[in-house]
Amino acid sequence: MKRVSVVILNWNGVDMLRKFIPSVMDNSVGEGIEICVADNASSDGSLEMLRSEFPVVRLIELDQNYGFAEGYNRALEQVDAEYVVLLNSDVEVTPHWLEPLLDYMDTHSGTVACQPKLLSWHNKEYFEYAGFIDRYGYPFCRGRIFDVVEKDCGQYDTVTEVMWVTGAALFIRLADYREVGGLDGHFFAHMEEIDLCWRLRSRGKKLVCIPQSVVYHVGGATLKKENPRKTFLNFRNNLLMLYKNLPDKELEHVLFIRGILDRVAALVFYLKKDRANARAVMQARREFE
Repeated sequence: MKRVSVVILNWNGVDMLRKFIPSVMDNSVGEGIEICVADNASSDGSLEMLRSEFPVVRLIELDQNYGFAEGYNRALEQVDAEYVVLLNSDVEVTPHWLEPLLDYMDTHSGTVACQPKLLSWHNKEYFEYAGFIDRYGYPFCRGRIFDVVEKDCGQYDTVTEVMWVTGAALFIRLADYREVGGLDGHFFAHMEEIDLCWRLRSRGKKLVCIPQSVVYHVGGATLKKENPRKTFLNFRNNLLMLYKNLPDKELEHVLFIRGILDRVAALVFYLKKDRANARAVMQARREFE
């Protein structure tokens, strides 16, 4: 059994892999640590590039594009490790980034998953995110509210319990991941890590952010923020997550309010002449309902 498997899921991301895998290889060293790329049937030469330029990276080849959620589920079926890191292909890691995560998890058995401090690759003095969620299912983050981000001045440099850890760099005990059924493959992509963390927390497990470990995230490398497909997945999956995890006594009220708020969101897109995203919101509601 490996100590840690760092697993990068890829789909047609050859340029991102070439750019960021060197930092992962250089800074993820030690006995029992392996680096894997799980490939969702890419057609852009990703596998050929990896075999040629990074032959020490272990390849897990999937037979089709299963998306983020089911892609990771199928990849981790082929992993035998105490801990796994679900690491996005657009993340640059820093020296010794794994050590604080390992040290904390080894000494805190009640903590099931953690994440490093996540900073923006585009502006490395500023945050990306670490997560919380409000009662209506809208995620919000330490260091960022909507498009406003804070500069990292050490204000969040203590280990803190969070409601969800980012799927960009999710460090988790593999046994616990499997015990709760892993990521929900129906989500395909987006919100799946929040759903996973909600299920873990409902079982009394803790999740934390460990700022002594630092990584830099590009973000939006697969689907840009304004992409209607991303809008659809975010709205639909958020509703699915609420339906799965909220207590019955809260569910009816929350879904009623969300019905109003989602239609307001669609109207705002429409007034901005962004009809594609307006349609995406309403399509998400139709599929959910």
